[in-house]
Amino acid sequence: MTKKIMIVDDTKDTVGMVKKLLESEGYETMDAYNGKDALDLLKTVKQKPDLLLLDMFMPEMSGREVCERIRKDDELKDIKIAFFTVAAFREQGKQMLKDLNVSDYITKPFDIDDVLKRVQKVLKE
Repeated sequence: MTKKIMIVDDTKDTVGMVKKLLESEGYETMDAYNGKDALDLLKTVKQKPDLLLLDMFMPEMSGREVCERIRKDDELKDIKIAFFTVAAFREQGKQMLKDLNVSDYITKPFDIDDVLKRVQKVLKE
């Protein structure tokens, strides 16, 4: 069965590049350009994504806020999440990721091979 990945980033170029990369590897993708649209889409799709690649820093609603809302929603709480971020996490940040049940984080700018390896690893968990 094809794995479905949702890409949420306010930068259209990032979404386009990651979407193209994942689809070339056989993944099905869906995308959103802000947190509100991502949550709305998650509520309406029949097949929930297997993984959410979520930008940490977006205007209006941060990736953290999106993640917190997902984790509080019984229909969505089990979706695997990996953050896209420019931040380098220290111990406190890593604890926050653990508390939010975030599977991984991918630092920007990212390496294409690294993105694929991390996506594959998270989906196997």
